[in-house]
Amino acid sequence: MELDGHIPGGPLPEKWDRHRFELKLVNPANKRKFELIVVGTGLAGGSASASLAELGYSVKTFCIQDTPRRAHSIAAQGGINAAKNYTNEGDSIWRLFYDTIKGGDFRAREGNVYRLAQVSNAIIDHCVAQGVPFAREYGGLLANRSFGGAQVARTFYARGQTGQQLLLGAYSSLMRQVVAGRVKLFPRREMLDLVVVKNRARGIITRNLITGEIESHSAHAVVLATGGYGNVYFLSTNAMASNASASYRCHKKGAYFANPCFTQIHPTCIPVHGTYQSKLTLMSESLRNDGRVWVPKNPGDRRLPGEIPEPERDYYLERIYPSFGNLVPRDVASRAAKAQCDQGKGVGETGLAVYLDFADAIRRDGRQAIEKKYGNLFQMYEKITGEDPYEVPMMIYPAVHYTMGGLWVDYNLMSTIPGLFVLGEANFSDHGANRLGASALMQGLADGYFIIPYTMGGYLTSVSLEEVDASCPDFREAGLLAKERIHRLLSVNGKRTVDEFHRKLGLIMWDYCGMSRSNAGLEKAKGIIQQLRSEFWEDVKVPGRNESFNQSLERAGRVADFLEFAELMVDDALARHESCGGHFNEAYQTEEAEPLRDDQNCCHVAAWEYAGEGKATVFHKEPLVFENVSLARRSYK
Repeated sequence: MELDGHIPGGPLPEKWDRHRFELKLVNPANKRKFELIVVGTGLAGGSASASLAELGYSVKTFCIQDTPRRAHSIAAQGGINAAKNYTNEGDSIWRLFYDTIKGGDFRAREGNVYRLAQVSNAIIDHCVAQGVPFAREYGGLLANRSFGGAQVARTFYARGQTGQQLLLGAYSSLMRQVVAGRVKLFPRREMLDLVVVKNRARGIITRNLITGEIESHSAHAVVLATGGYGNVYFLSTNAMASNASASYRCHKKGAYFANPCFTQIHPTCIPVHGTYQSKLTLMSESLRNDGRVWVPKNPGDRRLPGEIPEPERDYYLERIYPSFGNLVPRDVASRAAKAQCDQGKGVGETGLAVYLDFADAIRRDGRQAIEKKYGNLFQMYEKITGEDPYEVPMMIYPAVHYTMGGLWVDYNLMSTIPGLFVLGEANFSDHGANRLGASALMQGLADGYFIIPYTMGGYLTSVSLEEVDASCPDFREAGLLAKERIHRLLSVNGKRTVDEFHRKLGLIMWDYCGMSRSNAGLEKAKGIIQQLRSEFWEDVKVPGRNESFNQSLERAGRVADFLEFAELMVDDALARHESCGGHFNEAYQTEEAEPLRDDQNCCHVAAWEYAGEGKATVFHKEPLVFENVSLARRSYK
């Protein structure tokens, strides 16, 4: 079955403007009659809640943390892209569009990506109006820096705290609506299921993480903005609370899951340092503006970096990719780092690291200039590793960071379940097979501030929705199923901890469905995952009870979903007979070990439909049509 993304016709630059005009509007007096649910309070969810409430809708917003300020968007460091061309380098909406399409290895929709580039400038203006303290040049203009995959400086930033500052802007707008009474905020709630009434999303089931109470909430439509699924790998740069349960619950209710094997490995992370480490720490891609990546030329060279002279250093990114150098896209830099370590050139105790060296930049610009740009990042690195990056090079290694896959949505950001809209990292829509740096914040805010306010109105005026509440049979049934699942988790009473299963699953996924994949390895992984899932339901130990604060129970539910979702990721990787972006299958590579796409057979979005317990998921395709750019081999040399 082929899916239709409902991309508007006409010239690419005119699609969004014409579509906005053609969407029906909700009368201002009628907006307050509609109740909307927004799940998630990061940049996508927070901006959506604020924008929808500002329009007059009655919004119920659900936050897994104690406050929206703790959403994982706060961890984003380097910046947010926009096509302002302040640097006068020839940037434009078209160039941002093309860089994003190319960066995603031509596996994203033209229509969605162009719209993202179109609204990028409005995002910056909006955030400046909110008071977001972007860095500025001496004359007062907003400053820009470069990021991977682009040859222009288009990334706006606030030192290494850009995500935090943008989130505070969205948070202030959200709380203004809370005070005004148009948003009701539900903190410490975890979504356990989606409620579908007559084939439309009409509410959610949640668990109060403090009391354990199972709650039902109804609405006219549901907006899901719950982030990505990187924690399926156990070790990732994601916050510990980040999970896939909300998305996966929606998938099991009928929402197709698109491109789940497209995961991003970030090249600039602090390497693993211990067996019982719970997460990894990102070092912003912006550091590659001034830091030079290198390894010793000779395999097995264990000298300290200061003892290795320049002629014996291999600045391999600058050597292999002279046009982009250290600012190649993330998937390219990650594979290159792995290749150097596989050749025995890795550094550090484990040999699974490369150097990121700022000595040249400090000599050129002075320490004070580097502190101004990256000071908090350098402090964070020193606090974690005990080494001063002003004096010795950082050691970095790739780690799981972002997921380009997500629930399938059309141009209006609506899933295959009518009334369920999916925003930000939770959907698949804008990044293809690899996300360019500084584009995640751009997409989250574009979806929340500038897209969902229009498309939500178009949906609400196109359907006739009967009144439902939490007492209707569909809500009662969903609530009972949620309680039964919790009871089942608590009743296993085995001997192995939840983290033990999660850590083992993460290792399987990293080894067989990580930076490099093979068909034999993926087939092996599928069998191991199935066995591990069986062991989980026979031997997991979940202490405590439901009627209280119980983080072991929280994690158990999420890991149970990861154990099912991981198999879907493997199936998707097996079904994609090519290498592209973050999906590198060893069977499909050029003589230079670069990804080898198959545009004739694989130029599509892979969307998976849940078919029921124990049944194989159903594979659907959405063909990707390129009318404005040529499908070219992606080269950064």
